[in-house]
Amino acid sequence: MIRAVNLKSSNRTPVVQEFESVELSCIITDSQTNDPRIEWKKIQDEQTTYVFFDNKIQGDLTDRAELLGKTSLKIWNVTRTDSALYRCEVVARNDRKEIDEIVIELTVQVKPVAPVCRVPRAVPVGKAATLSCQEGEGFPRPHYSWYRNDVPLPTDSRANQRFRNSSFILNPETGTLVFSAVHKEDSGQYYCIASNDAGSARCEEQDMEVYDLNIGGIIGGVLVVLTVLALITGGICCAYRRGYFISHSRNGESYKNPGKPDGVNYIRTDEEGDFRHKSSFVI
Repeated sequence: MIRAVNLKSSNRTPVVQEFESVELSCIITDSQTNDPRIEWKKIQDEQTTYVFFDNKIQGDLTDRAELLGKTSLKIWNVTRTDSALYRCEVVARNDRKEIDEIVIELTVQVKPVAPVCRVPRAVPVGKAATLSCQEGEGFPRPHYSWYRNDVPLPTDSRANQRFRNSSFILNPETGTLVFSAVHKEDSGQYYCIASNDAGSARCEEQDMEVYDLNIGGIIGGVLVVLTVLALITGGICCAYRRGYFISHSRNGESYKNPGKPDGVNYIRTDEEGDFRHKSSFVI
């Protein structure tokens, strides 16, 4: 009886952390062909490339992979770029069903790196404040948690009696910690932790100070500025009334015209720079 080639896998969805090794299981369960043709292909971003073809490893896995037994594939030192679909194909010419294939989905988890945290240094009482935490290397995408003075913060301050004097919302998906109105009790050292299945990482502690506004001092300062502006304006008006700003240019210098009696004209010569006069008759 002519048999049909059949394949199976011990794990069709292996998950491994970056820089570890993994085995992609592909096992022939039934075949009468002694030397079937084996091929492995990688499917990523809608592109298909050879991994094992013509009895040798191909592409970027040339120095990091080998065939185990007849058909399984082992990869060492996996990286995030190895996350993809891998198809094991077997061609058995002597079987009734000559071709069979199996697809394995490999997921490479990546540990987060230290996230970037932004904490305002000083915020007045009653004002809003936003703390942010971002990490872009981890896979799967990390979740975020915030700590104040080494105490973990809940996602909603209203849900925990310990934080009843605070008013904040923490989004573990985006890493934002938003205070609608800060209180003195919100002062402290803050840091964030990004974590996923591969591990976690944290940023350095940063201080946030919540201070009282000096309303009396602010009002006093405004009054002083207004008083100074009033004195300056009064001085300018007084100077205009006394004629200090009415002048003519004479050889680059300012001077005021001298008074002249009726019937006398003053003439200035360029050579002397002084005044002569001549009589004129008025008819």
